[in-house]
Parts: sequence; C-alpha cells; structure tokens
Amino acid sequence: MIASQHTAPRADVSVALDEARATLRQHFGYPDFRPPQVRAVQAVLSGRDALVVLPTGGGKSLCYQVPALMREGLTIVVSPLISLMKDQVEALERRGLSAAYINSTLSSNEVADRMARARDGSLKLLYLAPERMDAGRTMQRLADIGVALLAVDEAHCISEWGHDFRPSYRRIGRIRDGLGGPQTVALTATATPDVRQDIVRQLALREPEVVVAGFDRTNLTYHVVPTRTQHDKDSTAVQWLREAEGPAIVYAPTRKAVERVTATLVRGRIRATAYHAGLDDSLRQRAQDAFMNERARVIVATSAFGMGIDKPDVRLVVHHAMPGSLEAYYQEAGRAGRDGKASTCVLLHSYPDRFTHEFFIANAHPERSVVELVWTQLQRAADASGFAPLTLDDLVQRVPPKVGDRKVGAALRVLMAQGLCNIEPPAAGRVFVRLLATPARITRELVGEREFDREVLRALWRAVGKRLETGASVDLDGLPPGLGGAMALVPVLERLEAQQFVTWTATGGGMRIDPRVQTGQPLPVDWALLERRRQADLGRLDAMQRYAQTRYCRRAFVLRYFGDPEARASCGACDRCLGTSTSSAALESTRPARTRTRPRA
Repeated sequence: MIASQHTAPRADVSVALDEARATLRQHFGYPDFRPPQVRAVQAVLSGRDALVVLPTGGGKSLCYQVPALMREGLTIVVSPLISLMKDQVEALERRGLSAAYINSTLSSNEVADRMARARDGSLKLLYLAPERMDAGRTMQRLADIGVALLAVDEAHCISEWGHDFRPSYRRIGRIRDGLGGPQTVALTATATPDVRQDIVRQLALREPEVVVAGFDRTNLTYHVVPTRTQHDKDSTAVQWLREAEGPAIVYAPTRKAVERVTATLVRGRIRATAYHAGLDDSLRQRAQDAFMNERARVIVATSAFGMGIDKPDVRLVVHHAMPGSLEAYYQEAGRAGRDGKASTCVLLHSYPDRFTHEFFIANAHPERSVVELVWTQLQRAADASGFAPLTLDDLVQRVPPKVGDRKVGAALRVLMAQGLCNIEPPAAGRVFVRLLATPARITRELVGEREFDREVLRALWRAVGKRLETGASVDLDGLPPGLGGAMALVPVLERLEAQQFVTWTATGGGMRIDPRVQTGQPLPVDWALLERRRQADLGRLDAMQRYAQTRYCRRAFVLRYFGDPEARASCGACDRCLGTSTSSAALESTRPARTRTRPRA
C-alpha cells in the first residue's frame, strides 16, 4: 500500500508505479498508462500535489482512481455535476470497485450509510459536489474520518478566468484547509496558462507537478464552413452527415434549435434524436440510450450532452453555431474520435452567431443597478433573520418587466458569489402566517380547551412581532420546544385558519440574505472584479471568432491558445493546411452589413 506522504524515495515510487500498472491492468483492462498519465500517477504516488491538464478522453480520472485503489484511506473527488459523478461511480461499481457519491438526490439515511462506509474504510472513493462539502457538518465529518487524497475534477471551474467559473469552487481552498490540507490533484481538459496559474493559487497547491500534454488530437481534422442563413446551416449539416460514416453529434445553441435541427434531419432520412435539459429525465435517458446503442446515428444536443458520456467511436462532431469560447469548442469537438481513429470536427460559422453570445454575456453580467434592485426587493421581503419566502419567479414579478428573468437570475448569482444570499431548500416547518383575528376576539374565544391555540398565537407574535398582522415567515420548529414543533403545530394552524383566526401557507423554501447589511448600506461587492470577468468572457468570444476566421493552421491556433509546448506552424490536417477551406473573404461576407467596419490601420 502507498502511504499518504508528501515525499517518497525514487525507488519506492518506481516500485509503486509497477504496482499501479498492475492495478490498471487488473481493474481497468488497459495494458499501460499513456506517457502524460505516467507523470501524473508518479506525482500522486510520491505524495506530491499535481495539476493535470489532459484533453477529453485523455484518461484524467485514472490519474487519481488508480492511486486511490492502492493507498490506505479515503479519496474525496469534487465533481460539479450530479450526472457526471453518478456516471463515474456506476462505471467503477461495474468493475467491482468501492465508490459512492453523495448529492441532493439521496435521502438522509442513504447519506448516513455512505458516510458510515467511508468511516469504516470499506469505501475508497467518495464523490461530492463542492456545495455538499461546504454544507452542514460534512466537512468536519470528513476531517474526522481523514482524507488521504483530494481530487478536484473540472478544476477550471475554480478560476474566475475559466470558461465555466462556479463560485462554489472558490471555496474548495478553504475546504481543503478544513480537511487538514490533504494531498491534492486538480484535473481539467481546458485550461489556458492563466487559468492554470489561478488553479494553483486558489488551491494553494504545494510545489505541484504540472502535467500539460495531449492537446494535439492528431486524429481529428478541423473544418470551418461559412454560412449565411439557418437554411444554409441545415443543408450543410445534412451534407456532412450523409457523407460521414458512423455516429455523429450535432451541437445546437438552444433547446429550440435542437428540436428544429432534429426535425430537419429526420425529414432528410437521417436517424436522429434530440437531447437537451428541457426534456424530462426519461426522455433524455431514452435519447442517450438510442445514441449509445446506435438506434439513432445522430444525437442533436445542447452543451448539456457530453459530460461523462463515453462513446469512443463518434466519427463526426458538427457545431451548428459558434460556441462562446474556444474552451467549450475544444471540449465538445473532442467527443469525436476518442478511440484514436480518424474523425472530423466541423464548425458552421456565421458572424451573427457572435450576437447571440454577446446577448448571453450581457445578461450574465448584470448592471450594478440591477443587482442593487434585486437586493432591495430581497431586503423588503426578508424577516429579521434574513429569510425571504421568494422564488426566482417571485423576484421577477417584483422588478420592472424590462429587467427580465435572465438578469434577475444573474443578479442572484452575483449576490450568492459574494456570500450575501443563498437559496434555502424547502423546510417542512417553514410557513407564511398572517393574523386575521383581533386581540379581543382571541381573548374572548380561545379559552378553556382552546388555551393551547392561544399559546400558539402568542408564540407566533413573539417570534415576528407586529409583522404577523401583514404576514411573516415563521419556522415552526424554531418556536419553543414545548409546543411540539411543526408536526404538532400544522394541525393547530389548520384549525385556526378554518375559524378565520389566521391564514397560512407552507413557503416551500426561499432565499436567505445577510441581515447584517442594512437598508441603504452600499453592497460589499467587488464591482471591478465583475467587470474584469465580463471582459474575460468577451475576450474568450474574441478568441473563438479569431479561430473561425484565421487564415493559418487551425490546430496550431488551438494549441497556442492552450499553451501546448508542442504547437507547430502547420499540421497538414485542417481545412487551412489541406487547402479545402473557404476563403477569408467568404467568411467575412457572413458579417451583416451594419456591423462591417473599416479595417484598422
């Protein structure tokens, strides 16, 4: 077994690597690691922190899964998506390996059972979302158990300069400290040099081994095809799909576009199915199964499809519209050819694609005035503890229609990222109560056998005061314990409502704000940071646009963007190098006339 230590003698690491190869063959069926994996596994086995940047399909998970199986103690894997951690755990379980996940889909008993397995040593890998690790006593319980290795998957999410920044990931550094600073390996498929530096800084990795390799997927050929209209895009997609052999993925920008493109392909006698987040779970699963089992040759999907999906024989990936970043494009295009065989990646480009992303960026980064407006509405609705019984829809109704739900949602994300607000899940004991009866009536009628009912009303008044007359949110389980909590009090409220003493409703959760920020006090928000993030999003969009319009090797463009040391001037395997591309003038001609500008001097 490999001890959890920060350094190890070279000889020990060499022996451990041989053991790792044996573990790889026994449990995963691979004859050996790829060269970049060897460097990563060696670092983990020697007790060093590591940052591993390998492409989609590059085998990042093996860099921590194999060492986890070899060493004593528990490995915690931070994963951003429920579906992704579920797929990875199920894949490990099919191999007879001891792994589990904890997320919001589990009951309290299921969570307790998995924590018990982690405690008694029968569990080797435990997958959690960062929000779960930071909730309640989870971090302390894990610290008490002891964490031998912390693996942070999709680590680009930790960086504000990454294309998929998630505020919850920024807390992982603090969580790591709370776990006692265990050895840590961060993994991602898409990280520029700036993002890599930020990951190391945010996680406080100790002299990490940085493995950056494999961006050059030599079996992939990249093409960009200029288009003017949706009809052009549709007909071009059909042409490429008819000429290609084997399974294919078509990425479309919106749910509506997915449905429309799927219908177009079906009319063209192409076996296609649709996949997007707007479908219920059963329909998404049916679509995925049809594609994986090749009942459908083509799956048309939003970016929701792909994470954790392992279909190695995808021969063609078509982007029906330009993605918002080169990171997203590279990751999605990388679903092609994961078996190492020749495959094709096609981007159907028109300049107006950029306008869609500019719209999304504008909505993702709301004006300061919108954030302050949403905060004001939350303050007005909140009780003394900071709880506001509001949903997103409720908030949207409280602001002018021109603001819209996208900007309200974005403003909420800003407030949540700053620790000023969080969404509180439904609680059985949380109700909204309004007093209808006068004090005189209460004194007159609630006597004798009704004395307990009067006591309940008194407790409600003590909890929220005069606000009870206009309606206030109350946690029934927070009232004096002698009243019996929610289970005993709900029947009392039902009786009081039937007799017009009160009106009440279960709130079903809401939002909790920081009550320490007083009305009229400036919000403690780093507005300059938010502006830098907006500019970073626009910068990534610019890079994607330059990729589409470059006159030079597309592969070289991608490799230079990601800081791959093996970038070359020409690859001989993209439309530019092969001489099959449409001219730059034709690409530029897709720009709407109203947006054309004179070239810069």
